[in-house]
Amino acid sequence: MASSLSTCTHVDLQTDVSSHAEEAGFPRPSLAKRKAAATPSGRVTKSKSCLAEDVAWAHTFPGPLVLPDDALALDPADPPQSLRSWICEKERNPITPARKAIYVAPTPSIAASVSFMKPWTTPSRPLGSPANLQVQPPKAADILVYLAAFYHPLPVKLLRGKVAFVPWSEGSGTSSAKKPGFVGLQLGSPSVTRIRTRACPDGAFARQLNLNDVLDAEIEILPADAYALVLVTDHDLYEDEEDDFCCGRAFGGSRVSVVSTARYHPALDGDDVDRGHMWPGSHCAEYIGRVLGQAADGGGGQKTGKELRVRDTPLGAAVKAALAAPAPEKDLGGLWFSRVARTVSHELGHCHCLDHCSYYACVMQSTAGMVEDVRQPPYLCAVCLSKISKAMVPVTKDIGEEQIVLDRYKALLKFCEGWLRVAMFAGYHAWLEKRILALQPEGPEIIEISD
Repeated sequence: MASSLSTCTHVDLQTDVSSHAEEAGFPRPSLAKRKAAATPSGRVTKSKSCLAEDVAWAHTFPGPLVLPDDALALDPADPPQSLRSWICEKERNPITPARKAIYVAPTPSIAASVSFMKPWTTPSRPLGSPANLQVQPPKAADILVYLAAFYHPLPVKLLRGKVAFVPWSEGSGTSSAKKPGFVGLQLGSPSVTRIRTRACPDGAFARQLNLNDVLDAEIEILPADAYALVLVTDHDLYEDEEDDFCCGRAFGGSRVSVVSTARYHPALDGDDVDRGHMWPGSHCAEYIGRVLGQAADGGGGQKTGKELRVRDTPLGAAVKAALAAPAPEKDLGGLWFSRVARTVSHELGHCHCLDHCSYYACVMQSTAGMVEDVRQPPYLCAVCLSKISKAMVPVTKDIGEEQIVLDRYKALLKFCEGWLRVAMFAGYHAWLEKRILALQPEGPEIIEISD
């Protein structure tokens, strides 16, 4: 059963990569290079830096954890994408006044003739909860409102028309065909796209859908005013025969993406998912020490890099707020939604031509599995934020990128206010409050450092 919020208070916070990063061969860029990566020129002017400023930055945008079996530990040479690289990317699609809307295709309904697909959305082997656990999946309306804040000021719309799974061919939806190789997807138009299905390799669900087929269907119906489209489905997905499963994928150049809610179901939280150390608790130094100890030799604490006790920072405030939130078991639906919201914003980030990020802990990080997934933050790091704010310039009224960032943060803060019962959103709300305060004309508050 999944570990829930424990007595751990996350006293010491990890702001740099773990000691495993060096063992894995992950060379994190220096602070100077990271700051330069957020500038259009790729260079930053030399200036004197003090410890308090560096600590404040690290406790605002901490480093990726790089724990054993994390994506960056498995592929440490994956090059990061700077703002300059993003600007020079020829395949990047600019946002324009005529093409700026983000569309959300709701979870497809299931026609009566393919009713056998309904049980495919229920976990076959719940790990962390009773087999009869009833939790409502994330709602398209909530996802739409979150995206409107995350990608503020872009308009976010629900895709019109019928969105449904239907039979692919005559007879394929009969009661005798419970496991067809194909089903049909009707997506906002009368035409039907063939979607391949297969048995789920790890048995978590009865069957999976091929995400490439779903993305092909999206490409065919992309609205003229759409900058990007995301379809959310409750069915498990796979990309190719070598995949066990895939939670989300984007064809960035085509501006389409798909996200599955299936693997985020709380019933699938096994012992390796520590609900007490999901973000922001994932930066707990004691927790990281335990993970490294287990990965190394099953015991003993290892030094975990740069650890500082810092109060009143964005990360510290996020941890405090998340600890004060109700236990995840009090609102499993909210927990489920928080996970899906983060992934939907990530996949749409690829539609904005954002590559996977390795400069900081960031919503645009790659992930190698569910355990790492829940440890990652919902926010854009400084480098990825610089890309998104610059992307919004063509559709804003000459307010400047700094104001774009501030307005976006305020929109997200307002959204999170309605979800403070969920630890991730409570932590995000506190993090945003500190960021907004730091960006106000009067400047950031004083950072206290204790020994």
